[in-house]
Amino acid sequence: MEEQIAIKEGFVGEIKGIIDKAREGAVRSVNFSRVQMYWNIGRRIFEEEQQGKERAKYGTYLIKRLAERLKPEYGSGFGVRQLEKSRQFYKTFPIASALRTQLNWTQYKLLISISNEDKREYYELESVNNSWNSKELERQITSKLYERLLESNDKEAVLAVARRERIPESPQEVIKDPMMLEFLGLERKASYYEKDLESAIIDHLAEFLLEMGKGFSFVARQRRILLEDDEFFVDLILYNRLLRCFVIVETGKLTHQDLGQLQMYVNYYDRCEKLKGENPTIGILLCSSKNDTVVKMALPADNKTIMASRYELYMPSSAQLAEEIGQIRKKFNR
Repeated sequence: MEEQIAIKEGFVGEIKGIIDKAREGAVRSVNFSRVQMYWNIGRRIFEEEQQGKERAKYGTYLIKRLAERLKPEYGSGFGVRQLEKSRQFYKTFPIASALRTQLNWTQYKLLISISNEDKREYYELESVNNSWNSKELERQITSKLYERLLESNDKEAVLAVARRERIPESPQEVIKDPMMLEFLGLERKASYYEKDLESAIIDHLAEFLLEMGKGFSFVARQRRILLEDDEFFVDLILYNRLLRCFVIVETGKLTHQDLGQLQMYVNYYDRCEKLKGENPTIGILLCSSKNDTVVKMALPADNKTIMASRYELYMPSSAQLAEEIGQIRKKFNR
């Protein structure tokens, strides 16, 4: 009878890790080979069309005829539209060695659709830095993350953080306003989503932390604070490793009472929880609408730690976001 020998779980786990890593590497290798293929196709199309006397006209003719020859044998991935994107891909990223192995063809197609070079570089860098997949990259572009960050930061500061040339130093560099929380799946009914917003955030914590910004981690929910005989419960407590501070998140309406209570929670964490060397606690009031005048009047003039951030439970259209950003810019330029 064969002797039974127990296998250590740690050993099995290591072997599984090796297999998973190899499989992930294989997928990345295949994805990047596809990227290189379309880049090389784009390069050859570009080089060939440069030989035509009327380049624009010849380029259109060349791609159309090439698609007619390729599609029957290789499929729809080599139709006119894909070949045009291949040419655009090469023209946008002309240096082969600068292509990033972490990005796939779908992500590069999203990037080449961005005409602004700084904006495109930001999304390229952040896709790599944060390991965004294609779906998340598309969401961040659609929600105009770059433009939202520019509302409270200058362009060079935003790009420097994406390039990892500097670490964010202020809440405004990390926290977005407005925040897009369409992934919570809540209905657009004030009486409904105010009540269950916190629970929905916990159910979608990973997505919420990503939308919050860089460096956030979860600490506690409904943390009980006892002040003599009175008890209070803090909605959500996070920690930001880049800013090196606690972040208190409260949900509710924007009133001076809510801001005052949030200030009390921030004071408590500064005086009772913050360690030596950590920065002052930040308080964020998530609200469905925001009155900047109320915020300014309810808080000290030198306030740097309490913020009100408006949230959206559905993704506005590009036109709506562009209009809103334009209005904010007009207000700041007055």
